[in-house]
Formats: sequence, C-alpha cells, structure tokens
Amino acid sequence: MGTPDPGGRKGKDTMARGINKVILVGNLGDDPETKYTQGGMAVTTIRLATTSVRKDKDGQTQERTEWHRVKFFGKLGEIAGEYLRKGSQCYVEGSIRYDKFTGQDGQERYYTDIVADEMQMLGGRGEGRGEPRAERSERPQRSGPPRRDAETSRPAPKADFADDFSDDDIPF
Repeated sequence: MGTPDPGGRKGKDTMARGINKVILVGNLGDDPETKYTQGGMAVTTIRLATTSVRKDKDGQTQERTEWHRVKFFGKLGEIAGEYLRKGSQCYVEGSIRYDKFTGQDGQERYYTDIVADEMQMLGGRGEGRGEPRAERSERPQRSGPPRRDAETSRPAPKADFADDFSDDDIPF
C-alpha cells in the first residue's frame, strides 16, 4: 500500500515550488498607458504609489512612498485602461517579475514589474465626500464565467466610483 500522506497530497508533483504573490493598495501617479500586441491583446501599465507611515526614534512621523510598475494583460488590461485615472485608488493582486535587457547604448537595464491578475477600483474623484452611491440592485449583473472559490469567499473591497460615468458603463 504505501505510507499514509498526512497532508492529503498525492505526490511531490502537487507540492508548491514557491509562492510569488503581491498585494498592493495605492493610488495611480499617472493615467494608465495601454498598448496592444500584434495579436490584439491589451497591455496596460500603471504607476502605483503605496505609502507607509512609521515613527522614528525621536517620535516624529515618517512617510515612505514606494512606486510600483503594474502591468495588466487582456480583458483586465482593457478595463484598467478604460476606468483607472491618475489619482484613482485601487487594489491589485499579482506576482513580481524581474526583467533585464540591453539598451541601444549597450547598458544593461533592470526592471521590476507587478503582473496583475486581479484588480478592484476602490475610490474615485468623489471619494471622501460622503455621497451615497446607487443601490446594488440598480447595477448590471456580472456576466462571464463564475469566479473562483477563493475570490468569492473573500469580501470585496468597498467601491465608490466617480460620478463621471453611468453604472451601465461598468463592465462587471
């Protein structure tokens, strides 16, 4: 028979070889930049700022802002390019990727990108004004394939969209 497997795994092939997961909540520093591959797939890039606050040894508040280059591909790239704007707050999940290339001047250049696989718009130009939004029943029903169990079991971040487009324009 074999030795019992207390973790319920069937073999080595099902074990994780590593985890590369990034979760960011921040604000866009610029409007998104969308380009299309020769095959017609959208590739949208944003600059996302995250700021952390801590007290130094003298009790003074210190802020540190980190800038992240985030890339969205396919349908998510189209949505990000259409609805995100400079100053927008958003939640991003993805993985970190390091790339290197040699420029025309012969210098090697290194880039760190976050490749997003999930995105939630969190606020808009009206954020912080305390204005109520439309009831959920007025929003269009989500179309497309059902979401994965991990996504449906996690509560979605609060959404407060800007008033410059109607609820019918939202693709989800």
